[in-house]
Order: sequence, then C-alpha cells, then structure tokens
Amino acid sequence: MNIHFSKYQGTGNDFVIIDNRDGVISLSNEQIAFLCDRRFGVGSDGLMILGTADGYDFKMTYYNADGTEGTMCGNGGRCLVQFAHDNGIVKEHYSFIAIDGPHEATIQKNGWVHLKMSDVSAVEIGSDFFVTDTGSPHYVKMVSAIETHAVYNEGKAIRYNDRFAKEGINVNFVEHQADHLFVRTYERGVENETYSCGTGVTASAIISCLQKEGEHDIQIQTLGGKLAVSFNNQGGGHFNNIWLKGPGTFVYKASIHLK
Repeated sequence: MNIHFSKYQGTGNDFVIIDNRDGVISLSNEQIAFLCDRRFGVGSDGLMILGTADGYDFKMTYYNADGTEGTMCGNGGRCLVQFAHDNGIVKEHYSFIAIDGPHEATIQKNGWVHLKMSDVSAVEIGSDFFVTDTGSPHYVKMVSAIETHAVYNEGKAIRYNDRFAKEGINVNFVEHQADHLFVRTYERGVENETYSCGTGVTASAIISCLQKEGEHDIQIQTLGGKLAVSFNNQGGGHFNNIWLKGPGTFVYKASIHLK
C-alpha cells in the first residue's frame, strides 16, 4: 500500500506524520520502525498519527522510532498542531488529546507553537540527579562543559541501569549558561541522543527553578535550536500552567510504498 506522509521537525527533533482522520490506515510496529529508519525508510525520531476524538480538535498518537507506542512528545505535539493547521484544522486555540491527557495549543504570529503540558505533581531529589514526569519520565542531571559531555555513553548507562531498564527513562544533561539553559538528551525509544526533546527541556526548566516558587519563563538552547518553557512553581514539587514554546516546521511531503 502507498502511504502519504509529511515530515516535520521541531528544533531538529524530526517526525513522520500521517493523517488518519478517516481511520483507514493501520500500521504494524515493524512498518512504523521501517518508516523511521534513516537508512532504509524515511528517517525520523518518531512517527505521529493525526486522528479524531469526540470533544477535541484531534487525537495525537505517538510512536517511538523502534515502532513501539510512546508517551507524550512535546516537540512532536507542537509539530502535530502545525500539521493540523496546515491540513485544514485552522483554529485560534487548539484542544487535543494525547496519551497523557488533554492539551491546549496556539500558533503565534512569529510561527512558534505554544503547547500546554500536563501538570507536574512530584519531583524526586537524588544525590546528584532529579526524576520527574512531564508526560514522559525524565532523569535530569546538572553538569559543566556540556558541549563535550559524554551524553550517549552516560545517558545509555543510566537508561539501562537496574532501576530504569525495564520501562526506560529519558536522560537530560543540563548546564546553566548566562541567561539560558543548555540541554542535551538521550531518548529512550530512539536509544540515542536527539537534537532536542520537548518533554526533556520542560523537565530541565522545572528542575532549574525547583527552589524558586512563582512564575518563570526559561530560555532553552538545544543542539537543534532555541525553545522556551514557562510555568508556575506552586512549591512542594507541584507545577502548573506549563507551556512549551518553539517552532514546528514543515520539511516536505511525499508518499512511500509499504509491503
């Protein structure tokens, strides 16, 4: 069968997106993994399906590059909002449902998509790390000299250690630089460092203000570009009104034959 798809990227985090509002497309995990393969398929960090859901503008279903269904993807969510807009769902304010619950979004005049993330209700404080869930589970560690940090080796070791190996966890390394954070992420499902991770920079921004209650707007640098995260720290590890802000950029559209 021929599959029509679009390619989008959010600060270098790239996705295959398929419009399945008519419900006729059903892909196996092997087919999804093939589409995401950078040598034999299209190539991407993940694949998203645009579907329908009662009471919402659309439904987001996200798959990891290995073909397994994933948890929430922040960069993917922004790209899917832009894709929905580009394919006829034109709104001033979007409401959609994902695996972690409902989300809101707007498209700004500067082209950035602002995506409301799920509230955070707990942060684990470890010896030199933090663990929280921003729609996907994240391990956050503050480091220095992040440009030369061994993100792949250390991230993989943490993701596959005795505690996290079964379910997996995304591992973020964060450095304070002047007026922003520089964040690099090893992502489960991709099993490599990606150019950017939306839920990862959200977790990193929250951790950077763990002891500072009130409203915050944090600027983020990733390998793939700039993002921003705003939120309210209610204290006690509780955060709400969390917004991930950044581009969701169309790359190209095409079709591919799947066996």
